[in-house]
Amino acid sequence: MKSIKSVQWLFERLDSTFLRVIDCRFSLKDSSYGIKAFQENHIPGAVFFDLEQDLSGPVQTHGGRHPLPDLQVLIGKLENNGIGNDEIVVIYDDGEGCFAARCWWLLTYLGHEHVFILDGGLAAWKDHRYPLTREATNKKKAVFIPSIKTDMLASYEEVKQRSQDRKAILIDSRAKERYLGLVEPLDRIAGHIPNALHYDWTDGLEQGHWKSVESQKHRFSKLNADDEVIVYCGSGVSATPNVLTLLESGFEKVKLYAGSYSDWISYPENPVETGE
Repeated sequence: MKSIKSVQWLFERLDSTFLRVIDCRFSLKDSSYGIKAFQENHIPGAVFFDLEQDLSGPVQTHGGRHPLPDLQVLIGKLENNGIGNDEIVVIYDDGEGCFAARCWWLLTYLGHEHVFILDGGLAAWKDHRYPLTREATNKKKAVFIPSIKTDMLASYEEVKQRSQDRKAILIDSRAKERYLGLVEPLDRIAGHIPNALHYDWTDGLEQGHWKSVESQKHRFSKLNADDEVIVYCGSGVSATPNVLTLLESGFEKVKLYAGSYSDWISYPENPVETGE
C-alpha cells in the first residue's frame, strides 16, 4: 500500500537529511508507557509524539475521549522537531497500527504530502535486528504551512444527519461485541450509532502487518466506492486504520468522525442501536 513503508525501506534511508521519524507508541492501560519506552530505546533519529499529550486535545463535555488537538500547537511541535512540508515522515507504534494511523491521519489532514506508516512498527524493526538508540534527536527548526483538508473530517451535526437520511455510509470500526452492544468497557452506553455498518479495524492487519490492497478491497467489496463514507470508533483513534485502508482501496470520499461513539453518547438525546 502506498501509505505504508517497510522496515527495510526505512533502514536504507535512515541517514537521509530529508527523513523524519515519529515514535507514537502508546498504551491505553498505561498512559506513561510510550515516553518510557521511547527513552529506553527507539529508532535512531526518531522523535516522540504522545497520543494524549500531542495527538489529542483536553477532554471536555463533548468531543469524545480523544478530541482532536489544537492544530496550531501540533504544528508548533512538528516545526520544533524539524518537520516541515517537504520532509518525508515515517511514523511507527509497537505494531498495533492504530496509534501510528492516528498520527498519519492528523498530518495528512494538515496537508502533509509525504507521510507514511512503518509496516509492523517497532516490533518488525526489532525482528530485523536493526539499530536502536537511547539518544535524543535534535533537528533544526522547520516551517510547516498547513493546507487543511476539511473534506477528511465529519462534524457531529453531519453524522447525526447522515445517520437519519443514510446519504453516507457510517462505519463502526470497533470490536464486534461492542458494536452489537454485548459489552462496553469504556463508554457508559453500549451499542452503536443507528444505521452504522460494522468493519472491525483489526481486519485490515495480520500479525501486525498491513494487508495488501487486494485484501483491503475484498474487505470493503460490499460497499460502493463512489459513496461517501464516515468512519468512527470509540474515540477517533482506531477508526483511522479503516480511513487509511478505505482510501487505499479506491474510496475517495472518506471522512473521520473524530469524536466518534464517545462523542455521540455525550448527547443524551441521541438514539443508540444494538444487535445487527
